[in-house]
Amino acid sequence: MIEVDNLTKLYGSLVALRQVSFRVDQGEIVGFLGPNGAGKTTALRILTCFMPPTSGTARVAGLDCQQHSLEVRGKIGYLPENVPLYPDMTTRRFLAFAAAAKGVSRSCSGQEIERVMEVCTITSVAERLIGHLSKGYRQRIGIAQALLNDPAILILDEPTIGLDPTQIVEIRSLIKKLGAERTIILSSHILPEVSQICQRVLIINNGQIVATDTPANLTAQLQRNLQVYLEVEGPRTEVMQKVEAMTGVLEVKPTNGESSYLIETSRGQDLRPELARTVVESGWQLRELKLQDLSLEDIFMQLVTDEEAGEEQE
Repeated sequence: MIEVDNLTKLYGSLVALRQVSFRVDQGEIVGFLGPNGAGKTTALRILTCFMPPTSGTARVAGLDCQQHSLEVRGKIGYLPENVPLYPDMTTRRFLAFAAAAKGVSRSCSGQEIERVMEVCTITSVAERLIGHLSKGYRQRIGIAQALLNDPAILILDEPTIGLDPTQIVEIRSLIKKLGAERTIILSSHILPEVSQICQRVLIINNGQIVATDTPANLTAQLQRNLQVYLEVEGPRTEVMQKVEAMTGVLEVKPTNGESSYLIETSRGQDLRPELARTVVESGWQLRELKLQDLSLEDIFMQLVTDEEAGEEQE
């Protein structure tokens, strides 16, 4: 559905993208991650035909984004980071304007507007001025305009930025529902959000793709040792001494809780049975014992830090 091959973008002497290549298949929800200035927005602007690359190619549904930009735009719904809304327009009037700009015929425009308002649950504010609406409603209007003309692909740049927790949950739920029928690229720096919504992640840093896979596969590749979370009711000093003395334990770290610990063990050793036995034989109360995988935030920080360290050595 989306194919990017050796994409490079220069702003004078600044290299925003350096030979970036990736693909997104039909029906995938893919997270596009990277620190500020990594090249995420530049890549999305090229895919949505807002700017040309310096070299390389980007194709959407087999169409080159430079040579067939109008056709490509017709297949993509785009939500930029800062949604360009008109605060003095009503919701319905703005969507009518956006529909006309997208080439939706007048005979179909009304029905299409009603459809996207229903999908985004903004029918109740159809006649209200956008400038009087909450950030959550304005974000929904931005998604609604992206859905006009029923595009097969959605590109969403920071869709939950500036929202309160309730609004974030609502927008996440909406994106999941939309992903059942469309291909979605979701750019975000909120890593828990990506892990909850996306099937696969692309991580970009300094204009280059540094990893692409499912969060589970990245965890398996990068997690050098096993981590076990232990919560036990017992004297902290004695608990740590006994656990540290066990064969295979590399490190024991107290966590924020009064009775919880993060235990690092050799990758090939699952010490949970031995840990449970030690706790019971010591007369302590075992509250929780579980393996703990790397979070997407851990993966992101490890990849970005490793690459930056490599560049410094070079």
